[in-house]
Formats: sequence, C-alpha cells, structure tokens
Amino acid sequence: MPTYRDEAVILRTHKLGEADRIVTLLSRRHGKIRAVAKGVRRTSSKFGARLEPFMVADVQLYQGRSLDIVQQADSLGAYGADIAAHYDRFTAASAMVETADRLNEAEATPEQYLLLVGGLRALSRGEHAPRSILDSYLLRVMALSGWAPSLDDCARCGAPGPHTSFVAQLGGLVCGDCAPAGSPRIAPTTLALLRSLIAGDWDAVDAAAPGDLAAASGTIAAYAQWHLERGIRSLAHIDSSSEGAR
Repeated sequence: MPTYRDEAVILRTHKLGEADRIVTLLSRRHGKIRAVAKGVRRTSSKFGARLEPFMVADVQLYQGRSLDIVQQADSLGAYGADIAAHYDRFTAASAMVETADRLNEAEATPEQYLLLVGGLRALSRGEHAPRSILDSYLLRVMALSGWAPSLDDCARCGAPGPHTSFVAQLGGLVCGDCAPAGSPRIAPTTLALLRSLIAGDWDAVDAAAPGDLAAASGTIAAYAQWHLERGIRSLAHIDSSSEGAR
C-alpha cells in the first residue's frame, strides 16, 4: 500500500531546495520515517507549522523509493511553542528527540513513541523540572531498548546488593570485586533517586535535593551516551543551574 497514515513525533528537519524540507519522524506503528514535505517553507503552506520539531501529528504519507512524501498533516499535540519559549525545556526536548533519533530502527517501537510523546507533553506543561523529565526519559528509553541499568545486583557477576560503585561501561552498579580501581561511588540517596526516575515516582523526584539531582543527571548522561556509542550533543547546552527549577 503506497499511501499510509500514522501518528508521529517530528524529531528534526532539514531544508531541501527552496521550499521543501526533509522531515525525520518517530511514528507509532511504522518506526522511524524520513519523508519529504513539499512546499512547507512557503508562507502559503497549510501544514508547515505542524511539521516542526517537538510537534505531534497525524500524517498521511506516500511510500517512495528512498524517501516517503508527506501528503497531509493534522496536529495532535502542539507542544513546540510552549517548549521553545523556555530555554531549559527546549534543551531538554532537544536531547530527547536527538536520543530517539539515535536509536536503531529495530528499537523504534510503539512504546518508544508513547514515551517520547509523554515526555514532550510534560515539558510543554511544565509539570516537573525539565532536567528531571529528560533524565526519566533517558533511563526509560534505555530500558525499553534492552539497556536498563542494574540498580540492585552487580551488573557483572550478579552478586546481590547493596553496592556503591556505578560503572556505565559495565551496565550499572557493580560489587567491590568487579569494580575497576577508581570507580565512581554513588550515594544511597542518589541511587534512590535513580530508582524513582525510572519508576516515575514524581513525588520523590520533585522532593530530591539539588545535589542528588545533579549527581543523578551526570550518571544518567554518562550511561546513555556510553550505550549510544556517541555523545548526545544537546546535553552540552543544558544549563545545570536550572536542573532543580521548573
């Protein structure tokens, strides 16, 4: 069937020619899609604004040989304006869509789509600190991709915890016998916060101390970037001074 419809989050766009764009989307049922949106850069375009990053749309596409073609787009979640109006929300959202774009096509599942939509919605509404929403998203998206960090037993030998060393390269917490020399130690309160972030216990996350929030963010960023095998460029633009603020 050359024509199909799906719900999708717009991850990024690139200019093509004088009036077109190449749009990368994460869809609910068809995984990641790269498509051409013809004429969307013209002021007369009827759906150009619906195909901007962070927007969620019901799209109709025509299946092409290398790139699909966007035929129609109806807004399902206009989150872009509310996110772009706040620097901390914008940088968190940028890191989220960049991470979603980095994941392999095989990992682009309906759960990945719903997780990203939920994160962008929470950012647009200011429901929690933007960095905490990002951290929770990164932990959950890693878990959905089969890379959940070990937060109880040793990630290397399976020895039961509690353990105090977290090594991203080894998969999370490691026991004293498995921890390389100089391995960073993690405070019990920071470890509890990591568990709350991955479980979505927002009462505990919102009440966490700034020091634990900063430590958890650094741990999560290192873990996610190690497993993605390259840096998340948007993380460099996140203002750490706003981590505890809404």
